[in-house]
Amino acid sequence: MPRRASSKDNTGRLAAVTLDEASLGRSNDDVEHERRVAIYDLLEDNKFRPVGHDGGPYALQLSISGNRLVFDVRLTDNTPVIAHLLSLAPFRRVVKDYFVVCDSYYMAIRTATPDRIEALDMARRALHDEGSQLMLERLKRKVDIDFDTARRLFTLISVLHWKG
Repeated sequence: MPRRASSKDNTGRLAAVTLDEASLGRSNDDVEHERRVAIYDLLEDNKFRPVGHDGGPYALQLSISGNRLVFDVRLTDNTPVIAHLLSLAPFRRVVKDYFVVCDSYYMAIRTATPDRIEALDMARRALHDEGSQLMLERLKRKVDIDFDTARRLFTLISVLHWKG
């Protein structure tokens, strides 16, 4: 189900984001929470402009087709702007490591010492930053985004990767 920004609909930004339900695997409550927060934060504050396009606001549908991530970018009236297919191969290792650390972090929150939780949180953030940098690199000739937008997009592609 798409989320829409209400008061910040202007050019050069995302106003709606949808994850293809068929691309989503089973996930736990922590993953679903991360997805909801990432979409909310992304719509509240983002920089998103397809290279060579001066319109907007945009609606983005993310899905997986085979071993590719599909960025289907449209105007909010559903007029197609561009679709980019990105190989998932460069993201696989960092996403896998990210989820291993996230699982450990969520388990640690319930029982571990504050030092252990902090160490896992630092590792989680470092992997998230690595994935965000990779997102910036992979999109740099296709979509103009900032680091915070890349972070939230990385969270969403991580959710699409997650198969429970």
